[in-house]
Amino acid sequence: LRKQARQLENELDLKLVSFSKLCTSYSHSSARDGRRDSSDTTPLLNGSSQDRMFETMAIEIEQLLARLTGVNDKMAEYTNSAGVPSLNAALMHTLQRHRDILQDYTHEFHKTKANFVAIRERENLMGSVRKDIESYKSGSGVNNRRTELFLKEHDHLR
Repeated sequence: LRKQARQLENELDLKLVSFSKLCTSYSHSSARDGRRDSSDTTPLLNGSSQDRMFETMAIEIEQLLARLTGVNDKMAEYTNSAGVPSLNAALMHTLQRHRDILQDYTHEFHKTKANFVAIRERENLMGSVRKDIESYKSGSGVNNRRTELFLKEHDHLR
């Protein structure tokens, strides 16, 4: 069980590092695309593929966390059933260490996920604000053009 727990912990560690990198790259690429004022389709396509990757990785990490929780529970059952007190103290220490690792990984995962969701919501909000500003500018640009034409016509009539 300890070997299985260490294997799951190593796998979780790798997944969490790549998950964190994905979340960080999402925020940087979105900010870059927004400043560059690229076409509307490019950020949407990049964002949606990164969103799918995010969802996939989040599900994989949640499954690994659930499996590690199951292994920790099996270790707890074993330590409770073991009758030797000296072995029980060492087993309890090992079990506590694995529980602490699980708790750290769970906390890190939820924190990274929450940060990503906040960044994505902020980018979506800023994108909609940019669209509103652009539509207002283009709309007022047409009105300015019309006003100019009316003023010219008025001057000609005068």
